Formats: sequence, structure tokens, C-alpha cells
Amino acid sequence: MPVGVIHRDAASAAFFDGTARGELLLRRCTTCGHLSEPATATCPACTGRDLEWAPAAGTGVLVSWTVVHARSTEGAVRTPVGLVELDEGPWLEMQVVGTDPERLVPSTKVRVEFERPEGGEALPVARPTEID
Repeated sequence: MPVGVIHRDAASAAFFDGTARGELLLRRCTTCGHLSEPATATCPACTGRDLEWAPAAGTGVLVSWTVVHARSTEGAVRTPVGLVELDEGPWLEMQVVGTDPERLVPSTKVRVEFERPEGGEALPVARPTEID
């Protein structure tokens, strides 16, 4: 199942500029250096409001997931959506691609890739890198 179509707004423009380049961006506090998820408006470590965009490595581990069940013209579709802990620390929710949901296990290593649905922004997805 392809990722849904999302459109940018003023608050998300810099993030989606990054995804269009194939780059995952996080928020870095210029006061304490703490890295946070992209939608953060204030630093959770020091409550600072001066945040800048910082590139992430795009690797992490799958912490948890659920499987969304839907029907399409091709029949039943099972789409895993996971919580990924990035190597830099923040946790992000994203679709898990490239594997059968039954093969997922906690702490599966993933790398972030980007899917570009027609008519929408490039979105990060997680692809397992070590499934037997």
C-alpha cells in the first residue's frame, strides 16, 4: 500500500524541502544541542525556542509497530506502521516497507528511504536492513 498524500504548509516547508532532496531533517536546539522530532516547536530538554534543522543519518531500530488492514482493488492489504528510534535519539512514526509484517521483530534495524506519492510530498518510510 503506498503512503498517503501529504501537502506542506509554512511550518513543514523546510522539512519537505529536505525530503525532496532525500534527506531526513530533525530539529536541533541551538542552546543545548538536543535533537528532536521534526514537528517540535520548543526543545524538550531545555525549553529553548531557537531550533535549527539538522540532517539525520537515516538509520535506527524498529521499537514497535501495528498492521493496518485495508481493502483495495487488488484485495486485502496489510500495511505495517512502525515507531522507529533514530540513531540520533528521536522516535518517528512511519510506514515500514519491503517486508512481510509477520517477519518484523523488535529492534530490527531500519534505514529511512523516501516515497513520493503522486500529487504529494516525499515522505520518509522505514526499510528493514537485517531480516532473514
